[in-house]
Amino acid sequence: MNQLDKLFEAKPRNLLSIYLTAGYPYLEATVDIIQTLDEEGVDMIEVGMPYSDPMADGPTIQQSSSAAIQNGMRLEKLFGQLATLKGRIETPLVYMGYLNQIMQYGEDRFFTTCAACGISGLILPDLPLDAYHNHYKQRIEAAELRMNFLIAPQTPEDRIKQIDKATTGFIYVVADAQVTGAKAGISPGQIAYFERIQATPLAHPKVIGFGIGDKKSFDTACAYANGAIIGSAFIRALEGASPGNIRGKIRGFIRAIRGV
Repeated sequence: MNQLDKLFEAKPRNLLSIYLTAGYPYLEATVDIIQTLDEEGVDMIEVGMPYSDPMADGPTIQQSSSAAIQNGMRLEKLFGQLATLKGRIETPLVYMGYLNQIMQYGEDRFFTTCAACGISGLILPDLPLDAYHNHYKQRIEAAELRMNFLIAPQTPEDRIKQIDKATTGFIYVVADAQVTGAKAGISPGQIAYFERIQATPLAHPKVIGFGIGDKKSFDTACAYANGAIIGSAFIRALEGASPGNIRGKIRGFIRAIRGV
């Protein structure tokens, strides 16, 4: 059974998902971060592959991507790191990246390697629905990976229903039309958007991301969805971390989100 399926079956509410940039703040940090997040009981880990032109990412994640690329992070390296963790962690891993990376690596090779190294699902912000249905759906399903699509405040209702039908994992509810980390806190307008999505009958779990960075915003997001993703705030917490102190920084951040 896919790890994402198990997660949503076992824990339908208050899911804490953390985004990390692979290879940041140092090349081998990916393993240290994932192991520590798993030990802290995080529900889901979104592994971001650094990319030179990320369309959805704000300055914080863009800077971490640039640093990770300079550190030497490449897909082959990431897959090797993740393979060392397979069978040693319980937290589902979701790969977040862009189509150009997949095409350069080799599409079929990419999907089979994802499955082989323990990835449970994919987030590909620049993958159009038509391209998914016509070109990728069968291959992704053959690899037993779950596809997680994004919706945003401007997404019309009929499009949301199409996305729900195509989704096989969870719906990523983008909290703000801006890029990640653009602002902190949740506005009344965003609450109205969350209420609208909450009232829309959808078949798949919903996880809110963009602008979630502390306990208050996490708790608010969880009141309207199955959970929330924290990215930019976590990346900022890791700035300047080394192998000697990164685990402590991660534990402090996660426990602050949980209020313990």
